[in-house]
Amino acid sequence: MNIEIEGKITKILPEQTGEGKFGKWIKQEFVIETFDQYPKKVCFSTWGDKTDALKQLKEGESVIVSFNPESREYNDRWYTDLRAWKIVKSENFKQTEEPPPFTEEDIPPPEEEDIPF
Repeated sequence: MNIEIEGKITKILPEQTGEGKFGKWIKQEFVIETFDQYPKKVCFSTWGDKTDALKQLKEGESVIVSFNPESREYNDRWYTDLRAWKIVKSENFKQTEEPPPFTEEDIPPPEEEDIPF
């Protein structure tokens, strides 16, 4: 199954390494925020040489992430992993900074109307 999602990178977490029965492994996670009407934050993981793609990116950049969801059970609890296998900078520029908040100076003065009543 292949799913794509677009958003801005809000956090790149540190690399994690370890040793398993098949040798050394490397994992890195990152979080994006979607561009939906109600933005969602989604955490993805990359494994092995796919972690190199994150070294080319920085927080605040817009990306398209291709990933596969995978769930597993442990002690009657289910855990879901979103494994990113492709991360590319987004061609469609999206706003990567929050707009400044409104101030009183942004509100226009009331118009005086000449209404006879």
